[in-house]
Amino acid sequence: MKIIVLTISDRASRGEYADLGGPAIEKWLKTTITTPMTISRQVIPDGFEEVRDALIDLCDQQRVDLVLTTGGTGPSPRDLTPEAMRAVMVKELPGFGELMRRSSLDQVPTAILSRQTAGIRGKTMIINLPGAPSSIEVCLNTVFPAVPYCLEVIGAGSIETDPNLLKTYRPNRAS
Repeated sequence: MKIIVLTISDRASRGEYADLGGPAIEKWLKTTITTPMTISRQVIPDGFEEVRDALIDLCDQQRVDLVLTTGGTGPSPRDLTPEAMRAVMVKELPGFGELMRRSSLDQVPTAILSRQTAGIRGKTMIINLPGAPSSIEVCLNTVFPAVPYCLEVIGAGSIETDPNLLKTYRPNRAS
């Protein structure tokens, strides 16, 4: 299982701001997933072309199983992660964004401004997450029960979670 955590932030890419989102995602993965995996982190600037090109490389050249992005999903002019995602993915999975926004609204009223989404390119699943570590945890806990099944369906690697922390769902297996 090959997972990439992609932080999208102008300031973090220039070293002006500590990347908090990437480490939060990596910590959640290492705590929750029991399958052997390789996790790599990258930080890139905001912007349509930068995000699009990085996602294409990760999916087509590096052939990773799962890409988790953080950042670039808000309403500011440079937040273009969802637009770059739509240019890259073959199939959008809009339920992921809908569910993340709904669960995040219980935490903060500005979650309605978030534009997260998820999708598939080849045998890679891509999920856009918010930038705040507390929001990342809420969103991963909310949507990840469906991720292992999706990875199996698209022919990516298999992934298991610690059932004491997070129960996954697969329609063809007993949960």
